[in-house]
Amino acid sequence: MEEASSSSTGSVRRPDGTGQWRNWIGFWLLGLCNNFAYVVMLSAAHDILKKQESKNSTASASVTLAVDFQAGNNSSSTYDCSPVTTGAVLLADILPTLVIKLAAPFVVHKVPYGARVLFCVIMAAASFLLVSFSSAVWMSVLGVIFASMSSGLGELSFLSLTVFFSRNVLEGWGSGTGGAGVAGSILYSGLIQAGLSPRTTLLIMLVVPFAMIVSYFGLLVPVSSVPQWRTIETENAAVNSDERQWLLDGTEQDKSTPEDRATGPLTFTERLHVIRGLLRFVFPLGLVYFAEYFINQGLMELLFFHNFFLSHAEQYRWYQTLYQIGVLLSRSSLRCVKIRKIWTLSLLQVLNAVFLLFSVRYQFLPSAWLVFAIVLYEGLLGGAAYVNTFYFISKEAEDRHREFAMAAASVGDSLGIALAGLTAFPIHQYFCSL
Repeated sequence: MEEASSSSTGSVRRPDGTGQWRNWIGFWLLGLCNNFAYVVMLSAAHDILKKQESKNSTASASVTLAVDFQAGNNSSSTYDCSPVTTGAVLLADILPTLVIKLAAPFVVHKVPYGARVLFCVIMAAASFLLVSFSSAVWMSVLGVIFASMSSGLGELSFLSLTVFFSRNVLEGWGSGTGGAGVAGSILYSGLIQAGLSPRTTLLIMLVVPFAMIVSYFGLLVPVSSVPQWRTIETENAAVNSDERQWLLDGTEQDKSTPEDRATGPLTFTERLHVIRGLLRFVFPLGLVYFAEYFINQGLMELLFFHNFFLSHAEQYRWYQTLYQIGVLLSRSSLRCVKIRKIWTLSLLQVLNAVFLLFSVRYQFLPSAWLVFAIVLYEGLLGGAAYVNTFYFISKEAEDRHREFAMAAASVGDSLGIALAGLTAFPIHQYFCSL
């Protein structure tokens, strides 16, 4: 694989321009595929759970996964509330990812990258199949959990993998993850609008896990002797190989000089030391995502304008779409602008959340058009915080720590999202009681 820094030994071969573009496109597709199932699963689960609920009244528990804006389900509240906040949906999605991101960085280095990718592919495919053929609520819930597990392990693994390449692949990864939100929602909705059933649509989506396999094993620049399945112990024995930078398992690249290079995996104490150094990145990222998803899951549903030409459901759908477009634009901007002060983005996002909280309470905003602009801006801030956080971690972490640092820092956004889901519920209940 391409080197993660400009220093190299004279005998190491670098990919040419075509290889660099293949790597960029490969990471773009990996980002898209990794988050695609996670995005699509919710919409599909909503449709199927509603169908199950209509057939069996005992399936009423499915409301915890469904966001229903139908007039018959609206309460008499000023805010036109649905029975359960979308924050409940958020928790069902994010908790498996959060658990994986908290635990996996300490043990996942023992698993080669090839095996991790196959696990993510299997989990994503299983999620599509489970929700597609579900005959009970628990099967749909399990499908969403599998999608969350695939996304969580995939994110921390692919972020770690970027250290073996030039840093511009982070732009490809970020842009792909941003594109997953837009592409997933549009593609699923488009196929449903075209008359396909949710089950058929999900079966078509099985092409996405297949695309992840092709992107990883076929598009990233390879050599004939890629040892994709080596354990870390086997890899340490091959540290002097000229093709060291092409290894796809969980080991560090040989970037430093023999005098400076430390060998072997990080100890537990070293990992804790790295985590302490990451707090200056993780806290601002977590705060950005807490404020962001507090808006998305706690307030967006309540920002309903009665005298607007769009219905409540259509307004909410446009809020989510514009947010995803903002994320896509800013996660694709790393080549144009880099922002080192992530705390600035955190502060601006918190101000967004406070402003919209007051606007929900006192209803002083005149039109949904203003909310559309704010939500687009919200997505721009969140996407910029994500991609710049990992760019500067990759740039500033020590060579030997970089792979672990990229994986460990990925918990920041998930932690913020989980806390936002917990906070959204009482906020939703308070406003719906008014």
